[in-house]
Amino acid sequence: MKKNYLFLVLFSCLSMGVLAQKKPASLPKRPALVVGIVVDQMRYDYLYKYADRYSDHGFKRLMREGLNCQDNHYNYAPTVTAAGHTSVYTGTVPAVHGIVGNDWTDVASGKKVYCTDDSTVVTVGTTGKTGWMSPKNLWTSTITDQLKMAQNFRSKTIAIALKDRGAILPGGHTADGAYWYDSKEGRWITSSFYMKELPSWVQAFNGEERATKYVKQGWNTLYPIQTYRQSAEDNSPFEGKFPGEKTSAFPHDLKEGNALEVLRSTPYGNQLTKEFALQAIDSEKLGQQGNTDFLAISFSSTDYVGHNFGPQSIELEDTYLRLDRDIADILSALDKKFGKDQVLVFLTADHAVAEVPGFLQSKKMPGGVFDRAKATADMKKAIATAFGNVDLVVSEDNSQIYFNHATMERLGIDYKKLFEVVRASYQKQEGFSELIDLRNIKGSNLNDLYSRLVTNGYHPARSGDFMVLLKPQWFVGSKTGTTHSTLYAYDTHVPLLFYGWKVKPNEITARTSISDISTTLANWLTCMEPSGSIGQIISKLGNP
Repeated sequence: MKKNYLFLVLFSCLSMGVLAQKKPASLPKRPALVVGIVVDQMRYDYLYKYADRYSDHGFKRLMREGLNCQDNHYNYAPTVTAAGHTSVYTGTVPAVHGIVGNDWTDVASGKKVYCTDDSTVVTVGTTGKTGWMSPKNLWTSTITDQLKMAQNFRSKTIAIALKDRGAILPGGHTADGAYWYDSKEGRWITSSFYMKELPSWVQAFNGEERATKYVKQGWNTLYPIQTYRQSAEDNSPFEGKFPGEKTSAFPHDLKEGNALEVLRSTPYGNQLTKEFALQAIDSEKLGQQGNTDFLAISFSSTDYVGHNFGPQSIELEDTYLRLDRDIADILSALDKKFGKDQVLVFLTADHAVAEVPGFLQSKKMPGGVFDRAKATADMKKAIATAFGNVDLVVSEDNSQIYFNHATMERLGIDYKKLFEVVRASYQKQEGFSELIDLRNIKGSNLNDLYSRLVTNGYHPARSGDFMVLLKPQWFVGSKTGTTHSTLYAYDTHVPLLFYGWKVKPNEITARTSISDISTTLANWLTCMEPSGSIGQIISKLGNP
């Protein structure tokens, strides 16, 4: 009996000792700061096309020390700036978050809508309507919203871009500040949705008039122009020009027209954005107050340069070589203030881009510029022939045609018959591929992938009735410069890099989608995913 008692006491003590040695479950840990970088109009191959001239501290560092998702695509169409930024930060598609384009037609009212328009707020930081903006048209939460909620709104979110939509939509509904560039005065501004007046640090930054100083420098190449071997010749016939210029050749004077607006279409726009973002980190004390803050940066100048000069231009190559330096500066600043292991950085793009059709044709490759004006005029003639002299077309947005349903109902016009009439008209147009009935996408002549992309980009309250699909490398635009917005891979394939906090160097070739970004971040940051999230967790980041 005594032996048994002693055994029980000894067993009990040993057990308690083992339990005492166990560490209690650790609380969720997060980085000090999350930095989201969206490069406007960056095609995936730009990571490699200019790599010989990149430094070791910008794009190459992100690829070398981070996770490179090599087959990352947009999972909807059309691929445009507002929808892209929104999809990155909501983890879902336009069919859910509602931002179906930069602009759209409200089906109920027939009125045109700009993605961030809000007449209930006013401009803060200047005069005029450039600040009558907010995220009110966004139907879902963002990862920036969710991270704030997870910390009972003790953290900060700051969003910055030259474009209003590039700042407002990533910042979500709860941002402490979203700032964009006003080209009338070369100032960073915001709206009363966020604050009543600009913080003193923003006022001080604006007072330095850095934009004016940049445009006075003019734009010449970073390196001797003959060393730009990844681009076509300078002054190509496929390039656009700046106001007042007779040619598109370097150097660019930048003094004609509205120089502060022209700044957007130069690398200086990105440099100004970087400087403002670094000032925001310091002045807002981001990542320095015991919570996990979020800085959303969009580099917009790459898009303006691409649209004007095209992917094969020396201007674009020079812009990316300079952007590489800007990213290196950001990473260096984060190193000094936090250390690599205390920040989580991701880099992606809001869409990619097509080649200039004229350039392709010069190399005996297919492509062309679609004559939308002629196609629209011919379509209206065909409708008049079939149904009488009646104007049924409300608008055309995002390659979609909106019709007046009230008039159709009043006149008894059959929807299916209208589709056949319009389709027959478009089949006569050079570059046309297919007309898609957005009410019956599955009934179209699309493969499964393209059908899914169109479905994901469609919402009946904001999308049109029919979508015009052009052949690959055809677009609506001009003969110089380029554009985007299609469902083809050259518009959907964009970079996705993760770097920093708990990210292990790796490359994955498994297909990922833009929707996966916020879902993965939510998992890593131990917060709920955005309210409309459909993404999957990218599994090879590391072990949280």
